[in-house]
Amino acid sequence: MEKRTVLWYMTFWGFALNSVYRMNINIAIVSMIKHPVKASNVTLISECFQHNTIIESNNNNSQVILPTKSNDDDKFEWDEHQQSIVLGAFFMLHMIMPIPGGILAQHYGGKYVFGLCNGLAAILSFAIPASAKISYKALTGIRLIQGFIAGSTWPAMHTMTAKWIPKHERSWFVSAYIGNSVGTAVIYMTCGYLIDLYNWEIVFYLTGAIGLLWYICWTYFVYESPAVHPTITEEEKSYIESSIGKQIKSSKPLPIPWKSLLSSKPLILNVLTSNGGMWGLFTISTQAPTYFNFVLGLSVKQTGFWAGLPYINRWIFAFGFSTFCDHLIKSKTMSVTNVRKLSTFFCNILQGLLILGISFCGCNAIASITMVTLTAIVNGCSASGVLAGSVDLAPNYAGIILGLTSTFGVFAGFVSPIIIGLFTYHQQTLGQWSKVFYISSAICCSTGLLYILFANSEVQKWNNKYDSDDIEKEMNDIKKKTNSNDQNSTNN
Repeated sequence: MEKRTVLWYMTFWGFALNSVYRMNINIAIVSMIKHPVKASNVTLISECFQHNTIIESNNNNSQVILPTKSNDDDKFEWDEHQQSIVLGAFFMLHMIMPIPGGILAQHYGGKYVFGLCNGLAAILSFAIPASAKISYKALTGIRLIQGFIAGSTWPAMHTMTAKWIPKHERSWFVSAYIGNSVGTAVIYMTCGYLIDLYNWEIVFYLTGAIGLLWYICWTYFVYESPAVHPTITEEEKSYIESSIGKQIKSSKPLPIPWKSLLSSKPLILNVLTSNGGMWGLFTISTQAPTYFNFVLGLSVKQTGFWAGLPYINRWIFAFGFSTFCDHLIKSKTMSVTNVRKLSTFFCNILQGLLILGISFCGCNAIASITMVTLTAIVNGCSASGVLAGSVDLAPNYAGIILGLTSTFGVFAGFVSPIIIGLFTYHQQTLGQWSKVFYISSAICCSTGLLYILFANSEVQKWNNKYDSDDIEKEMNDIKKKTNSNDQNSTNN
């Protein structure tokens, strides 16, 4: 098996686990919270629950109780604001680390940064049940640290992608990043059943153990670049190095051209578009279990299954679409820029329209699930869109660029739950959730339109700036030495 294929598999499962650490709380919290949360003896609940509610009267106060077989002894009375803080905590410090993570990967290697961050996040998963029993603030603290550590993973992997993967294979390889969809699907679908059989704590113990196993395999099977891999064939090594050698010329860390980076129009558009697509994805992936359970009235098993299924389909579509995009580039049927724009149309604009469609589904659970599924599927095109596009712009600084993209993109990860918490505070109604979907749709569509109209994916001049400077300096030194020798000959 080719070594870059091995890297693809290990990267795939690495991102799957990275997503598990982000998303495991989303399905677990459905069983961590007592139903319903009270507010001044009045509980406001979605109209979709009317046919499933039990009304209890006590001292002339009516209270809506949701049917459940679970014991509430291990559950918590956290309101929507507290829940939104817990759900968004992972992303609050997560956005600090992508740029430093890219710098660390550039200096110390993407293998070590990516592997270590995932490994530490796995260890912290074991601490979540105990911290939740202390208070939601203690749980928030663990999630803050876990998110902070995991924030370096994406830019670290981009550094390795630039070293290992030729340009016409990048859409295919970056589909491994969409392993996060499989991670989301697996955690939702399996843990819904595990929670029903055992309790919510099993989610965190199981994911922590699997994460540690992956870290051992990553350390043993993965190497930083083809040049240092001890068992790679000369044929594969030569193929990779000849394909990317013209773009990545320096084996030592290069100075970072911050001014060029921050003023680059293609990069700014890439960041904005990525942020828009991630806003839509985070809204759906983070909140789908809550929406299905609290609003549509699905059980925890149904919630886990239907919230997870879209992400299996997302990865399958992403893999097939990215292979098709690589074919378009390799056969020169479309330019790299136009392929990235085609992908962005699906990932942002079509995703935004589908999110808008959820608001028109009402209490029709089948229609809502279908819309959520389609929304997740088309978001998978990001692998052949802005994700691959960030490597196209400047392979020498791929990790730094994805760091910038992730810093702003992860902003959606903690702002979206807060906004949803404000809209749905004691108001788990279709009307309030429709407002959430309107906002997400507008953000997705507007950023996608900007990219299609104005972006490009050509390698930027500043990618090789320091290589050019080094060549010019070397030539000047040669001229000076030649002139000096001529002068010495004349004097003699």
